[in-house]
Amino acid sequence: MEASAPAPATLVAPVSWRTIDFISDLHLTAETPRAFALWSDYLRNTDADAVFMLGDLFEAWIGDDARFEGFEARSAAALAEAASRRPIAFMVGNRDFLLGDAMLEACGVTALADPTLLSAFGQRVLLSHGDAMCIDDVAYQHFRRTVRGAAWQHDFLARPLGERRVAARAMRAESERRKATQSADSWFDVDTAAALQAMRAADASALIHGHTHRPGSETLAEGRQRHVLSDWDLDHAATPRAQVLRWQASGFTRLAPVDAMNSAR
Repeated sequence: MEASAPAPATLVAPVSWRTIDFISDLHLTAETPRAFALWSDYLRNTDADAVFMLGDLFEAWIGDDARFEGFEARSAAALAEAASRRPIAFMVGNRDFLLGDAMLEACGVTALADPTLLSAFGQRVLLSHGDAMCIDDVAYQHFRRTVRGAAWQHDFLARPLGERRVAARAMRAESERRKATQSADSWFDVDTAAALQAMRAADASALIHGHTHRPGSETLAEGRQRHVLSDWDLDHAATPRAQVLRWQASGFTRLAPVDAMNSAR
């Protein structure tokens, strides 16, 4: 018999919300000025009632004490300004899992557990970054358990800020090296059985996740849809892309960020 998935955290949208936007996998750094500019402009001007960011907003986050200088300070300012205009919610991903309560509370951003069940428009939708459901990636799952542990995080965050920056650059370089040796077709995807198990446990009609950089929507089973969010790459890709998944009572649509804020201008 299939083991039951634990019940997710639940968030009920206010009845006043008419439009909810989802984004993920922006992988922002000081070296992605175009993506950063579009993201901050979008957050400032979107006509959505709320924005949910489902992980990997940053390419790396080395601790909330980094938020007082440089790129991290500019990011915190953009988040705080956005959160003063509309509800902004954030779920950690596999790159920015050290972004914690201190940063989010300072910016007025709501923390989301992974997964979270969002109830809106008479529907129930399960939100996740997606990495925990890529169960065939055994090496990554072992790494994930290690770095999500309290002991590893305590030891890492106890190191000087400069040392953590060096370590983060080394981890990014190793990740890029591994990606360069793999074809896109060989990257691990969310396990369908795991996704359906989580959706059934939550009684959710849809799953929204990022992580895989394979944007699209598909039916996993009768009454169960999956919506994969787009990554944002405006600085280094041969064909730049960025996309917002918008949810309204009429359903889901995919928009360029500039189109998601046109009516607000």
